[in-house]
Amino acid sequence: MQRFVKFFREVGREMRKVSWPKRKELTNYTITVLATVAFFTAFFAVIDLGISKVIRVILE
Repeated sequence: MQRFVKFFREVGREMRKVSWPKRKELTNYTITVLATVAFFTAFFAVIDLGISKVIRVILE
């Protein structure tokens, strides 16, 4: 039991050392991630449709 208490004390101590992002930085990071995910989703959807079309043409 003593080991668990020591572990969580050390975790708390380390978490106080963490440099947390400010609200504006966090908002910018979130927007960047969402935009990147949206871009790659659209990109791979277009690639998938193109490859599917090529395969359908070859098989017909």
